Amino acid sequence: MQGIKRKLVYVSLFEGIAILATTLGLSGMTGHGMQDSSVVAVAASSIAITWNLVFNTLFERWEARQAVHGRSLGRRIAHAIGFEGGLTVFLVPLMAWWFDATLWQALLMDLGLLVFFLVYAFVFNWVFDRVFGLPTSAVRKTQPA
Repeated sequence: MQGIKRKLVYVSLFEGIAILATTLGLSGMTGHGMQDSSVVAVAASSIAITWNLVFNTLFERWEARQAVHGRSLGRRIAHAIGFEGGLTVFLVPLMAWWFDATLWQALLMDLGLLVFFLVYAFVFNWVFDRVFGLPTSAVRKTQPA
């Protein structure tokens, strides 16, 4: 599976699981109820979907230009850190506002989620690629005979 279909399946699966995990995590970290936390989880998911499409498009363009193809451990770690780092920039102000917390408190909340999501993104991407195959950008191009 390639192209936009791959991206839509990826985002739908990833974010569906993420909304549930984020709701549970935020509810536990903040003491706010599931209903309150689910609003932030859905908003965060919407932001993450947009960021995911932008980040993965840029990452795959970069990846396609690399001399070494495939997705090594290092490349997967760089992908997860790049994605989550960018997402943090968007989510900390949102959580501070919604939970009436300081930026520092929101950053600590986000760091709790970040630790979970770094592992989750790594594992999810690995499993997704094993189930659906690598994207074209990561497949070694064959040399014409």
